[in-house]
Amino acid sequence: MAPRAASTRATSYPIPVLPLATSLALLLGGVVLSGAPLGLGITVAAFGCAAPSRSSNHAHRPCTTWTHHIRKGTTSEEPRTVGSGAAVLELSRQQVLAHRRRVSALDERLASSPRSLESAATAGFQDSMPRGALLSIHARVSGTGPGTWEEPPLVQVWGPRYSTFVIAEGDLAVFTIGRLPDEPKALHRAEDVADRLEAALGEERMDCRDAARIVGLHPNALRYAAPTGRFLIYWDGARQPLIWSVPAPAVDPFDARLELARRYLHVFGPATTDSFASWAGVRPKRANAIFDSLAAELIAVRTPVGEAWILASDESAFRSADGAASTRLLPSGDTYYLLQGEDRVLLVPDAAQRSQLWTSRVWPGAVLLDGEIVGTWRRSGHKVTVHPWRPLTPAGHEAVEGEAASLPLPGVTRPIAVTWESGIA
Repeated sequence: MAPRAASTRATSYPIPVLPLATSLALLLGGVVLSGAPLGLGITVAAFGCAAPSRSSNHAHRPCTTWTHHIRKGTTSEEPRTVGSGAAVLELSRQQVLAHRRRVSALDERLASSPRSLESAATAGFQDSMPRGALLSIHARVSGTGPGTWEEPPLVQVWGPRYSTFVIAEGDLAVFTIGRLPDEPKALHRAEDVADRLEAALGEERMDCRDAARIVGLHPNALRYAAPTGRFLIYWDGARQPLIWSVPAPAVDPFDARLELARRYLHVFGPATTDSFASWAGVRPKRANAIFDSLAAELIAVRTPVGEAWILASDESAFRSADGAASTRLLPSGDTYYLLQGEDRVLLVPDAAQRSQLWTSRVWPGAVLLDGEIVGTWRRSGHKVTVHPWRPLTPAGHEAVEGEAASLPLPGVTRPIAVTWESGIA
């Protein structure tokens, strides 16, 4: 089907509202999840055209079918809270962080295989910083190469908060339809933009700017179509993404929403409805209804930073606080520290250190050593600069440099050179 011109009567939609810091970070090639929500009209990743992904040629397969028990929830405006009469499981900081590292494969890398990539991508990998997802995969899966992020079974979509995500193709419904709005106006907008975009694309893969011009919208407004599950993208980190149509997964939106919440609870738990709403980019009312629908699958817990919920199926894993903590250089926006509020306090108790990690602009990477975030890092070409928050032992120093040397950086042919800013023993 040939692309068609936009109708002169086509509805125009506002650009998706993004936090100020997020917009700046995307323009600078990084990611941030804080700041005041302002509709700035900034073109995300307006950097030019990319070559088609190798994964763009393999056939789309139906999304995984989930068999969890579900029930319809309420639509209360109040956050779902732990009842005063309920038995509450006490979890220490060590137990929470050990669980999060284990389920994220940060204690021990998974063997190189398509199945390992799917497992590592349980909660997706945010890819707003050029090749951030690649370095997140490298932190979790052995044998990761510069092109692993674009190989089957991985694909790119506009996922939670309309951010670029790398996910397993079989999880397309979870990260798209799982965010499909049910408010009539928002649902109409998503389906209208999707219909117009699909008609414009035909069977082509197209630069987002060209597609937006045909449908008569700003390139960022195309993201409203993402929750329909009818599009994949390819963004190589430099210029505008390509976009093309795929068959919509045959999954009920309600089921997809519950599965999205399960993924979040498994990887980020203990969690609250507010933290899920912030991560997923959904309204608190929707998040509360989803948690209500999952009530039979949840256990109330209390951590050093407050009360929250975990999946009942994860209880035994939380009770075990052991784990072989390894060294990792986590990229900007990595899942392990893509956190808000008190979850940041739990991960990094020191306020001054938190301000260095979660900045108001582009986040640096995080240095994970012996189970703790011990500093930040940044890269320019083959040069990696590490800023530790405390003196490291010679073994720690060697471990960090070894991890830096292993980074699968595309286009970098020179050996990695590590510079230490301060704090080395």
